[in-house]
Order: sequence, then C-alpha cells, then structure tokens
Amino acid sequence: MRRREFISLLGGSAAAWPLAAHAEEKTDDLPSIGILHSVPNENFEALTEGLREARYIDGQNVLLEKRFYGTGTDRIEAFAKELVALKCKVIFASAPYAIQAALKMTNRIPIVGVDLESDPISNGWAQNLARPGGNLTGLFLDLPELGGKQIELLREVAPRLSHLAVLWDATVGMVQFRATELAAGAAKLTLQSLPMRRVEDIKSGFEEAARKQSDGLVVLSSPLIFNQLSQIADLALSSRLPTISIFNSFPKVGGLMAYGPNLASMNKQAAGYISRILSGANPGELPIERPSKFELLINLKTAKALGLTVPMLLLQLADEVIE
Repeated sequence: MRRREFISLLGGSAAAWPLAAHAEEKTDDLPSIGILHSVPNENFEALTEGLREARYIDGQNVLLEKRFYGTGTDRIEAFAKELVALKCKVIFASAPYAIQAALKMTNRIPIVGVDLESDPISNGWAQNLARPGGNLTGLFLDLPELGGKQIELLREVAPRLSHLAVLWDATVGMVQFRATELAAGAAKLTLQSLPMRRVEDIKSGFEEAARKQSDGLVVLSSPLIFNQLSQIADLALSSRLPTISIFNSFPKVGGLMAYGPNLASMNKQAAGYISRILSGANPGELPIERPSKFELLINLKTAKALGLTVPMLLLQLADEVIE
C-alpha cells in the first residue's frame, strides 16, 4: 500500500472513532423504559405500538429494556432487580407477579401496571384510584362481578346449564373466584372449583370436570391461563364443554365465547401513562383507570360442533362473530 493511501485510510478511520464513540455515548444517554412482560405476544406489540404513536422509538429517543419472564415466576424478581439497577426512568409491569416484583425492588422508580386480577387498593399498592399516592399507576380490571355476567351469557347459549366448573389460577385469582362462586349460587348452579397453579393442572382440571359431569365452564383470568388459551379451547371442545373466558382471543383460537376488556387496548393505553411520566408527570397523581368497554365474541363454528344454537339477539349484541 502506498504511503499516501495508508495515511488517507488511517485518517478516515481516526475520524470515525470519535463519531462512533459519540454515537455510543448518545445511546447511553437515552432514557430507559423497563418492560417486565410474560412473552412477546400481541399485548406486548400493542404496548410498543402505543409508544411509537407517542413518538418514543427504541434506539432513537428511548431504550426499551425488555425482560420476558415466560410462564413461570422464578425469574421475575431477578429481572425487576436488573431494571432497577439500570436506573430505568419508568418500569412497565404486566400482570400481578410482575407488579409485585417491581414494587418489591423499588419505591422510587415510577411503575405503570396492567392487571386483570388485583385490587390495587386492598393490596396496599395505592391509596385510592384518583390519586394513587405512590410510585404505581396504570390500568386495573378489579371488577369481580364480571363472573356473574359471564355466567348469564353462558346460560343464553347453554340454557340447561346446572353444574358449572370454574377454572382459575389459585396464585392470583381468589377475588375473582369468590365473586364467581357467589354469582353461581345466586343463579342456582352447582359450582365445581378447578384451581390451578401450573400448566399441568389444566388437563387434570378438565378430567375432574368430566368426572363430576359439569356442563359448562367459566375460565377466569391470569397470565398463566392466557398463555394456555389454545390448549383450553381444544380441551373444552374435546370434552364437549361450553366455555366462556374473559380473554377476547379465546374464541379466535377455537373457544366458544369471550366477554371482557380488550387486553391489547389496555396495554396500548399504558403507553400513554409512560409518555406522561417521561414528560415529568408524578405517577402518584395519575389516576388508576379501569376498562370502560367490554367485548362479546362468539365462535359459531365451535357452537355448532357442540350442538348449541346461539340466540339471534346474542349474535346481534356480539362485537365479533367468528364463522
């Protein structure tokens, strides 16, 4: 190589070094958003879409520190500790396990939660809904009476329902279960509890429902249950068990019915909280919201396979009918 070429090459490289270093420093200076989520599913995508719409782009003006804890809970606290150590400006926590872990690790970093199972007031996470007062805000369902509405809808499709099974997560779902139990009693139904703590309990729960001759099933909410909706839909169909879930994705994977909030929409709304906090808002002064819109979805193909006729009025009320 000629001397002039070598000097030119060396000069070009040297000129690039400070630019690269500057770019790295610029990236390091970006505010971090910690994300504690189960798996990269449609709800996670809705969150990131909401952030993009609020003009927060990963790698451009923020860094998304993503931690996916999967179907187990053994790594959640370690992940929450990592996000705190990274000095994230705000932490998004999906579901009760993640919220509990984040709150355990910090009372200073703002936390935005989305949770279908917990009452943030009775749990001591917030002073009240209008002014939470601490470092947690977000969107919480906390509507235990929803179980009564699900029973009512299930009876519209299966009018001979008398023995109702309830599949629920014993680690987070006691409030929902107790409310559903009361609603079943008021409806003069015999209730069979199918508590679960791990994925393997789902199949054994359906076997128990068959032994007790249950003729309908309400599926309550939890992150573990959400991640197994396809399995639950398959087992319900093979057991010929009319089933309703809170998750609107349930009929889309073969379940009979769903009635509940749009979870993806709730995750997208959470991005608005994150945006406001990054702009300087105090999480303790941001009101905790509850979903105001609930969707009814019905899978007609599954109804036909179960030998059920869905009333026309119910079909007209449905937000989506899957054929």
